[in-house]
Amino acid sequence: MQHPAQTMYQPVGQFEDTRFEKIHNIIYKSSLDASILVAQEIAQLIRKKEKEKSKCVLGLATGSSPIKVYEELVRMHKEDNLSFKNVVTFNLDEYYPMDKNNIQSYFYFMHEHLFNHIDILPENINIPEGTIPLESLYQYFVDYEMRIKKSGGLDFQLLGIGRTGHIGFNEPGSHANSATRIITLDHITRIDAAPSFQGIENVPRKAITMGIGTVKNADRIILLAWGSNKSTIIKKTIEGEISPNVPATYLQQHNNTTFVMDEEASTELTRVKTPWLVKSCIWDDHLKLKAIVWLSNLLRKPILKLTDKDYNDNGMSALLTHKYTAYDLNIKIFNKLQHTITGWPGGKPFADDSNRPERSAPVRKRIIIFSPHPDDDVISMGGTLDRLVEQGHEVHVAYQTSGNIAVSDKEALKFAEISEEINEGSKKVNTIIDFIKNKNDTVDSLEVRHLKGAIRKSESLAATRYLGLSDENVHFLNLPFYETGTIKKGSLSQEDINIMTDLIESIKPHQIYAAGDLADPHGTHKVCLDALFISLEKVKAKKYMKDCWVWLYRGAWHEWESHEIDMAVPLSPDQVLRKRHAIFYHQSQKDGVMFQGDDSREFWVRAEDRNRLTAKKYNDFGLTDYAAIEAFKRYYY
Repeated sequence: MQHPAQTMYQPVGQFEDTRFEKIHNIIYKSSLDASILVAQEIAQLIRKKEKEKSKCVLGLATGSSPIKVYEELVRMHKEDNLSFKNVVTFNLDEYYPMDKNNIQSYFYFMHEHLFNHIDILPENINIPEGTIPLESLYQYFVDYEMRIKKSGGLDFQLLGIGRTGHIGFNEPGSHANSATRIITLDHITRIDAAPSFQGIENVPRKAITMGIGTVKNADRIILLAWGSNKSTIIKKTIEGEISPNVPATYLQQHNNTTFVMDEEASTELTRVKTPWLVKSCIWDDHLKLKAIVWLSNLLRKPILKLTDKDYNDNGMSALLTHKYTAYDLNIKIFNKLQHTITGWPGGKPFADDSNRPERSAPVRKRIIIFSPHPDDDVISMGGTLDRLVEQGHEVHVAYQTSGNIAVSDKEALKFAEISEEINEGSKKVNTIIDFIKNKNDTVDSLEVRHLKGAIRKSESLAATRYLGLSDENVHFLNLPFYETGTIKKGSLSQEDINIMTDLIESIKPHQIYAAGDLADPHGTHKVCLDALFISLEKVKAKKYMKDCWVWLYRGAWHEWESHEIDMAVPLSPDQVLRKRHAIFYHQSQKDGVMFQGDDSREFWVRAEDRNRLTAKKYNDFGLTDYAAIEAFKRYYY
């Protein structure tokens, strides 16, 4: 990786091979690497200002995007003598109304993640106050702007971006010259915040925010974007026209802005998604597959019907060399897609596996299916799980977390009252009932968390029994990182990794399935996947791991792109119904699930629609018409 001075300070506005882009941006393999570099740039600025004996004025953001930046700044303070005594901070926004002691407040967030751990002077911290009386708001906004100006203006502004294109809480419709003010939050913004508030009904409808004009006055701006759920708005912001409908596009007018992204957030950019439209490409097999699948989708033509003209008209003429014609390429890609399809996800016994996605041997495989929450297994790969059990493999399902946070208080109260009816006079049950009925905080007591976890556990066992799995093959790992009682989870610990590796060591699997869905709305999938990757690094030298393949599935939110799929498992109509019934056993997650996202469909409907759409895509390519397909991507460790 380059030194930060060579990355963050490269000339802004020079877009080699990026003619569609209007904002300088850098893509990193991981958000952690990128966050460290951003923190280093901030530290360099603080030290520079310190040498000049002047204040360093920082505009700071909240949300999940800057957390790792703040962690690195705290580390540098504790280990590298980075002082914040010359730093003055101004936060972008705050919910309104919001008491600063509320754990959902941005005052609480900033102190928990940064201010409580560094030597910044309390009088130099400025965060919008969410309890200012309505009649005093206008003067408060004027004063906030004046404090920024009296401090010398913002030297550096850190931003995230919402799916509406908001920066700060400047929602669609915000004016380019807007200043600090109160604003009504967009419905999508409130949906995205709902998990932290345990339901959209608890999310404030208004917020205080710095204006677009205030942000644009900063000398330097860095915007952070992580994850595939930001990819669409990132493309609109970087490649689209300046529009109040996407407020972040106003940053195109700022001459020292850099967007810092991970690979997932960049996937919709033209130079990433369709690089052949931007520059000359090195046409390896993967890029050929991606391009021809894209061309088939664009023209709505089966792959075998694509012509030389289709290639020429869409920036892909370089593929048509003396070695290849359209016909040759079409056949090659058609066969590649066809070879991903298998009704034997554990491998077909005693068959030629040279053109199959999985090995034929051993005939009976030991398999671990890691499920981040206690329903991801059946939602994401219920048909494949059913098939693996039916075909005689030794299948183990490992639920990585208890999933207790996703059980509503109403659902927990129902079970508690049933228990009280059976165990009349139980002090423990009555304590739980009293807590739920009088709950005035978002943090559950330990007893309530245990009850909610028990609800998820019983539902999981009911579903796996329905699919024919023995109880001894169902493992509840209850990884400690999850057990905080709030939507904010702890960091992975050695204990988490030990639990994972102990299970792998005990089973010695030939196959591992895991959730590769990084667009999970509350981040648990990513942490669980990180736990697996770290565990694989620890055990990969073991002899039994030489024969272990890892397959990644995706959840109810997204599916793999067609060119990314390495194994496609078709489901019959009967198997679609069996998968649906297995999902139904997770009754606490039906009919008003807490973390619905911006999709009102229930999980079983989303799963069926997604599997049906994957099958349709394969059929549109000219392949067999199946009722549904579950898709997997192989991970090489």
